[in-house]
Amino acid sequence: MSNVNRLQMPSMKRILARAMLAVLSLLAACASTKVETTGSPLKEPVCQVGARALTTVVYWSPQWRAHQKEPPLREAAALRGIQDFLSRTSCLAVSAIHRLPAEDALRSDEQLMRMASSTSTKPERVLLIVVRELGPRLTVGIPVIVEGGTEVLIDVRVLDPQGSAPLANARTFWRNGGTFVIKGVKTLDQDMSSALSATLMPGVFTN
Repeated sequence: MSNVNRLQMPSMKRILARAMLAVLSLLAACASTKVETTGSPLKEPVCQVGARALTTVVYWSPQWRAHQKEPPLREAAALRGIQDFLSRTSCLAVSAIHRLPAEDALRSDEQLMRMASSTSTKPERVLLIVVRELGPRLTVGIPVIVEGGTEVLIDVRVLDPQGSAPLANARTFWRNGGTFVIKGVKTLDQDMSSALSATLMPGVFTN
């Protein structure tokens, strides 16, 4: 092999590597968000933007799958996401956010109402958020070479102390990603907030 060819090979490798990175970047830019809601979702947003803020008590609890990795990291991200959503929802006046032990997340509507009514400020809305999944995902194989992103799985109940039936009792599966998308844990706060927006303020918040 000539000296000229030996000198050109590293340069060609760099060009090919840069080209591949450019292609991957373009593909990663095509990440999309999908939201699936089952059960009995809200018929309208939990509150009306611009209207009087509704006094609200929020309960939340993690219910991780078996062998969940790094539960403390995910729980911290979940709480920050909940706080972010509530801070942006000016039509909810949140009086308290309570973390429930895992076994208490199965409490009945009546039990949650009694808990909320014991607070100093009588709530107009009671929210229960059960976090079942919050983290990155990655699939490698055929026919998809690499497909990844992040996902959130939450159960949400919305109660009106003045009503006899829950306003909502739904499960939301929120996913952001696509082919050649690889995401870590940096966006989990915002992912959680976005999943709550899709569940509680559908059509109002875009993120």
